Amino acid sequence: MTLNATPTPGNLLVSPKDHALIMIDFQSQMSFATKSIDAVQLRNNAALVANAAAGFKVPTILTTVAEKSFSGPMFAEITDAFSGQALLDRTSMNTWEDAAVIEEVNRIGKKRLVFCGLWTSVCIVGPTLSALDQGFEVYVIADACGDVSDEAHERAMDRMVQAGVRPMTALQYMLELQRDWARTETYDMTTGIAKRFGGAYGLGIIYAKTMFGASEGH
Repeated sequence: MTLNATPTPGNLLVSPKDHALIMIDFQSQMSFATKSIDAVQLRNNAALVANAAAGFKVPTILTTVAEKSFSGPMFAEITDAFSGQALLDRTSMNTWEDAAVIEEVNRIGKKRLVFCGLWTSVCIVGPTLSALDQGFEVYVIADACGDVSDEAHERAMDRMVQAGVRPMTALQYMLELQRDWARTETYDMTTGIAKRFGGAYGLGIIYAKTMFGASEGH
């Protein structure tokens, strides 16, 4: 049988309207012991994800654990992107065991879920494996997660991937939402987020646009 290729995206790619994002426990106390990723890079990656999701209007759940009594506030880079949105504070280490979070998951009604947060081995493994068990399609943004050691993060990622979770990165997430530079309505937003939080890639955009007015897709 001859295959007939068509210029259409695969169903496994994420788009702004086909998923919900869940950002878990990006808090000061959790970040102090995070060693698998540099704190500055972690904040940049989390900010990139949050701003991309907000810009593309992805339904997003922001959840914390013991915010007032122990773990501290969520990173301002995230809450600023979702100005005025309530944070769902929990006592459970596994976000999926919190009734308020699950009520919001059900209200949003997306079968595909994308997760990121601290720590990978606890705050992310718990809800991803729980969501998989209940029939959801699950992605994890690996470089917007961190843990107490490289080993802890890597084994947590291994465990999730072996169970069926699909890994991706922060920049990949945003560019997958944009996907085509000819989508002019979100072009400036996407490149603007990259310039602020996209590391060396963002510096390259700044250079190209400043020095010779370059732009993708034109």
